[in-house]
Amino acid sequence: MIWLRAAFGALAMALALGAAGTASTALSDAPTWLERLLPALLCTAIAVLLIRPWRRRSQLGLTGGLRPFLIGVAVTGGSAVVMLGGGTALGWIEWGPLELSAVLLFLLTNGVIAVLLEAFPEELTLRGHTYTTLRAAHRPWLTAVGTTFLFLLVPGLSTVIQFLLSRLIGVSSPTPSLAPSGEDPVGYFILLTIFGFTLIAARTSTGSLYAGIATHLTFLTVNRLTLLGDDRDSGWSAELTSPDVILLVPGYLLLAAIIYRFVINRGAGSGNASGLRRGGARASTGA
Repeated sequence: MIWLRAAFGALAMALALGAAGTASTALSDAPTWLERLLPALLCTAIAVLLIRPWRRRSQLGLTGGLRPFLIGVAVTGGSAVVMLGGGTALGWIEWGPLELSAVLLFLLTNGVIAVLLEAFPEELTLRGHTYTTLRAAHRPWLTAVGTTFLFLLVPGLSTVIQFLLSRLIGVSSPTPSLAPSGEDPVGYFILLTIFGFTLIAARTSTGSLYAGIATHLTFLTVNRLTLLGDDRDSGWSAELTSPDVILLVPGYLLLAAIIYRFVINRGAGSGNASGLRRGGARASTGA
C-alpha cells in the first residue's frame, strides 16, 4: 500500500506533463508566449490539485521560505561555476559572445516556464509526496532509491499519456518513448538518476522542498543558458571541444550532492539550520 501511494506521485506528474504536452500541441497556432505559458500553468495546476488536498505543507516540505531556496541556488550554481569554469580553464569549453539583454530576457522567461512546467510540480509530486510517503515506512537509502526509481518512470509514462490524450482530442502526438526525442536513452537515464539523488540530497539536507525546487531550476537554467544556448536563443552559448566534456554536467550535480550531504547537512546538525531540520522531521512523520 505504501508503494502504491508513493507511485501516485509519479503518476500525478506524468498526468500533468502529458496534459501539458497535449495542450502545447493544441496551441501550436497561438502566440509563442501563450503556447509556452498555458501548458506550464496547466502542469502546475494538475500537480497541485492531485497532491495538495492529501498533504499538509509540512508533509510536503514546503517550509523554510527563502533561505533554503537561496541555499539551493548557491550550491547548484556554485558547483556549476566550479566545474564549467575548470573546463574552460583547461580549454574544453569555448564561449560565444554574451548578449546581456537577451540573457536577462531568457532568465525571466525561462525561469517562469521552468518553475511551472518542471521544477515546482516535479518536486511537489516526487520529492514532496512520494519521498514523504516512503520515508514514513523505510530507511533513508531505500526511500532515496525508491523515489528516484519512480522519478525515472515519469518521462516515459508522460509520453504514453500525451499520446492517449492527443488521440482523444484529435491532435498529433509523438510516439511514446522512454527518453525525449534525440536523447541517448542510456546517457539520459544516467544523468536523470544523478539528478534525482542530488534533488533528494537538497531536500534532506535542508528539510525543505524549496531547496530542491531551486536546485532543479538552477540546473535547467545553467544548461539551457550555456550548453544549449544556441537552441534556446539564450544570448550566450558554449561549444564543447569534445563530446566527453558533457560529463561536466553530471560532475557538477555530483559536486552539489556532496556539498549538500557533507557541508549543508553538517551545518544543520550543528544547529545552523535547526529550524529547517525540525521542519523536515515533521514532514517525514506527518506532523
